[in-house]
Amino acid sequence: MILNRFNQFIIAFILTFQLTGQSYPPPTNLISTPSAATLQRGSYSLQMHVQKEGGLTSSISVGLTDRFQLGLSYGSANLIGDDSLVMHPKPEANIKYLLIDETEAIPGISIGVNTQGQGKFNSQDSLMRYDIKAMGLYAASSKNWITPLGNLGLHFGTNYNFVEVNDGDDDLNYFMGIDIEFNPELSLLMEYNAALNENDMTAKNIAINKGGYLNAAIRWTFVERLHIELDFNNLLFDEDRVDYFNRELKITYIEYF
Repeated sequence: MILNRFNQFIIAFILTFQLTGQSYPPPTNLISTPSAATLQRGSYSLQMHVQKEGGLTSSISVGLTDRFQLGLSYGSANLIGDDSLVMHPKPEANIKYLLIDETEAIPGISIGVNTQGQGKFNSQDSLMRYDIKAMGLYAASSKNWITPLGNLGLHFGTNYNFVEVNDGDDDLNYFMGIDIEFNPELSLLMEYNAALNENDMTAKNIAINKGGYLNAAIRWTFVERLHIELDFNNLLFDEDRVDYFNRELKITYIEYF
């Protein structure tokens, strides 16, 4: 009798982990790469992204429908500190459309455009690009499950940066990631950006990665709708160009109209 009940418990645990579908909205972004999810209609997201060398990028995104979201971002390097400000040349756009809904059998698929790169904008030479290139035009797929702990999401995508091409490298790029929710407040995120569009010609003089960008983050829902995220970026850093990986901070607030 005890053995039968134990077997039933194990089977129920496995089925819960593997077969239960997503019952609430998954994250719309991982660390620097997109997921397939979009903001719900009538909601908006405000974010502050504190980066290295006192850089700060602020953004707002709005869910116009359950499938379409629109956003803008703007920032500056050296905003915090005593060095001269290095403003981004213009506001950057973030547009996403959910093309295919996620089901138990197939992942969700979105297409979008994001022109906001990471780090400072290098306008002092002919490169005219961010330290880490933006996604540009992208397609992202996501599949989510509910585990006994919380949401588990797997994400894959490809992107083409059509804006930052002065370095002569306009290759198609790929990215992937995972988010694991340990409880309603705490999540772990990991992503890998292959950075195939940063390894040719003069880009070698600026690329700080060695074999792509491996990033990790801890996301804490401090209070309802307020997320605090600690990022550990560029874990595969090139020791000849940088001394350590980046530690960055994001604060995100989501509200409804």
